[in-house]
Amino acid sequence: MSSNIKNFTDKSNKIQNHQLLFINGDIFLGKPAKILKNQFLIVSNGRIEKFGDMKNFDSKNDNDSQTQIIDCKNLLICPGLIDVHVHFRDPGFKFKEDIKSGSESAIAGGFTTVVCQPNTSPTLDNSMTIDYLKNQITQNSEINIKFYCSATKNSLGDSIVPVQSLIKGGAVGFTDDGLPIKNAKIMKDLLRYSSLYNIVIAQHAEDHSLSDGGCMHHGSFAQKYNFKTIDPASEYSVIARDIALLEDSELKNARYHVLHVSCKESIQYIRQAKDKGLKVTSEITPHHFVATCDIFNELEEKGESPSLAKMNPPLRESDDVNAMIDAMRDGVIDIIASDHAPHDEDSKEKSISCASFGIVGLETMLPLSLELYFNKKLSLERILEMLTINPAKLINEDSHRGFIDIGAIADLCVIDIHKEWTIDVAEMKSKSINSPFNGRKVKGKNIYTIASGVVLHGL
Repeated sequence: MSSNIKNFTDKSNKIQNHQLLFINGDIFLGKPAKILKNQFLIVSNGRIEKFGDMKNFDSKNDNDSQTQIIDCKNLLICPGLIDVHVHFRDPGFKFKEDIKSGSESAIAGGFTTVVCQPNTSPTLDNSMTIDYLKNQITQNSEINIKFYCSATKNSLGDSIVPVQSLIKGGAVGFTDDGLPIKNAKIMKDLLRYSSLYNIVIAQHAEDHSLSDGGCMHHGSFAQKYNFKTIDPASEYSVIARDIALLEDSELKNARYHVLHVSCKESIQYIRQAKDKGLKVTSEITPHHFVATCDIFNELEEKGESPSLAKMNPPLRESDDVNAMIDAMRDGVIDIIASDHAPHDEDSKEKSISCASFGIVGLETMLPLSLELYFNKKLSLERILEMLTINPAKLINEDSHRGFIDIGAIADLCVIDIHKEWTIDVAEMKSKSINSPFNGRKVKGKNIYTIASGVVLHGL
């Protein structure tokens, strides 16, 4: 790889009104999910101006002295990756993450659009908190940051937020993530709003009477130490209830999204809903398809804290993983999302029963996802589709992001698919380093991140 591009890590060098030229690279289009070989691509004034086969490249007319050139030989040019499930912890928990550090983590991972979850303090359920967040984004981020608003006031599940005004304020959807939308009547009312405004209702599927304060799946590690476990029924029973609500004819246009699906029974309900033509989508995190509950034993054997693998929903068994990979392949699961959940060391160094749920994921999502390609479980095109155009569709950004075409916003990443490296949490841009994958050898690394035609990251 060679390049004569300037060092854009210095903010003073970031000039939007310039031209970028990518040469000798393969291009993943997004729409359709297809890879074109040996292409060039021109970006001008923040938009994609032209692309095509290198044999048709006119070096005189398609290049000038002001053009910044990036040679992408043996690299893949993609739409900027989109993560629809991140926790940037602002307001309320900026010691774990904030908009600036979260954005830097996203940029390093190749992400140009992310969606913040609303379980902040205060929650994102009112115009004042939204205005604060948008101001933080304007001041501290150079990527496209969207946000869900809480579905119920303070995410307590008792009363619906002012949906219409929050949509006008910028909400791309509604969820009480971290907590379920537990009341069936409230869920049905929210689905009515979804039908009316073409906006998604995202469910953290968990029946607390069944999860009952558990901290992991019922595997060998839980049995060994007699930890309280989280029944898979706590997830799939909520999904089954919500899908039953969707079968009401007045809700035929409602859009329902299952966050971080984790078990094979959930897949069955989602598959049935899709077969009926219901507007149901779902997402999966990399940790739920590359790891099982056995990782607790592995961490203990390495002398690392098993609490690093504590997450909600929990890592489950190999049968669940296999069922979910099958569902990714056939379109039952639509999106890969990180559920990037930064925590300070004190929150994760406690005993497993008391430690916080969640792991960081923005900087490891791409290589962990590519394991499915190298293990011949999924095609490269399918993985990239789940990281680009599909999440763009969920948040109604697919008219201008998530794909490569003339006139589209020049949100791009350039990936070295075969780059071998070792995950090192000490090198992460996030404020937090809570990952069970430290030291894991992986393949596939983001090399450049470009947002609206501006190079924000380059190795």
